[in-house]
Amino acid sequence: MHQRNHFCIFLFVALLISQFAIAQDKATETQEIPLGPTTHSISDEYQTTKPLNRIIAVVNEDVITEKELHDAIKTASKRLQSQGVQLPADPQALHNQVLETIITKRIQLHHAKEVGLSVTDKEIDETISRIADENKLTPAEFTNVLEKDGISFGKFRNEIRDEMIISRLRDREIKTQVNVTDGEIDNFLRTQDTSSIGSDEYRLAHILILVSENMNSTQIQQKKERADLAYAKLKEGVEFAKVAAEFSDSADAAQGGIVEWRPASQLGPQFSELLGTMQPGDLTQIIQSPAGFHIFKLLDRRAMEVPTVIINQTKARHILIKINELTSDSEAKSKIVKLKERLNKGEKFEELAKLYSEDASNSSGGNLGWLSPGDTVLPFEQAMNDLQLEEVSEPVKSQFGWHLIQVIERRTQDVSTDRRKQKAREAIRARKSDVVIQEWLRQLRDQAYVELRMDDE
Repeated sequence: MHQRNHFCIFLFVALLISQFAIAQDKATETQEIPLGPTTHSISDEYQTTKPLNRIIAVVNEDVITEKELHDAIKTASKRLQSQGVQLPADPQALHNQVLETIITKRIQLHHAKEVGLSVTDKEIDETISRIADENKLTPAEFTNVLEKDGISFGKFRNEIRDEMIISRLRDREIKTQVNVTDGEIDNFLRTQDTSSIGSDEYRLAHILILVSENMNSTQIQQKKERADLAYAKLKEGVEFAKVAAEFSDSADAAQGGIVEWRPASQLGPQFSELLGTMQPGDLTQIIQSPAGFHIFKLLDRRAMEVPTVIINQTKARHILIKINELTSDSEAKSKIVKLKERLNKGEKFEELAKLYSEDASNSSGGNLGWLSPGDTVLPFEQAMNDLQLEEVSEPVKSQFGWHLIQVIERRTQDVSTDRRKQKAREAIRARKSDVVIQEWLRQLRDQAYVELRMDDE
């Protein structure tokens, strides 16, 4: 009954509305991009006699065409320019980076198909509707915004589908590998209470030169030399975003390597100790980790606020009759109406819940414990909030079925400590997830069949 469908649709949607560009791994804009004072554009690199539908890479059972890469490079170029970032001097650097991003995306989608992950048309429609609402646009206005930028609604819809699938795939991997203990949360909060570093948040830019487990010492040394070259360019005064776009193996390299606000504890002790002594604008030295070689630039820092949080909570219980393949909507409603009649005649709520409720709470008489705002789906919460103490609702329909709800008690609660623990759990989970996903992507890449066909055949 609780909400579980929280999809993280990437920030490219907001950028699409404000900048008329989809800031995503794979894009398909076709307009020419002005590149400032130079006499040619990135797209000129592809104005050859080679057909744009030429296959340039095979990824498992899929192919990547010259046109697809061409369009994605134009989008990446436009994104960098919109941020005021000069394009890499070597067009091949951006070319290789964008191609690898497309390959990584295809590998994830292929793996999702193998494990049976998918999203329904209804889920995609609901997500797009939510995106339009968040940008204060009607569906028609949202479609017009896409079309004005030369992006078909169908293509955009496919992008949303792919990102939802990838998000679910990553969440699935994180759930199986990432666990946060109460001890880790206590240590996290203790660090925040005793260290100024622990209570700060950082906005960073970073460069990552990846190293894999199967590399030999010579290959690792070559990666180190690449990191040294990137660092030397930074020390010479070359803009960080430009160096990141040219050298970094991170997925955010084409966006200048920006890492938005994160608490120090989410970055890990190796990085947070260094950042704690830095001022905005400072660079770290080259830092080696199991993932590879890192260079960070501190863009800004701020004290993490811990506000007092007072909320109204409701202790409630319910009876649920589910709608499914065996029970139609009308049948479920009929059952819940009959149960309501029995309650009206004086039968006890908790006894009927134990006998008839199809929710896991039935063993405790339908008791859901203390509920905070947002803990339940909207129809349930609205009906619950309208009830007096001990009052039983009329039948309430939600996405799960038909409910009867009874409010047992209400209170005003200071949940500041609970919220701090929740934020600590999220920060620790995010830090662990970064490591897990990076290693998982590396393994997927190693296991996938990838054939590059960059040369003329």
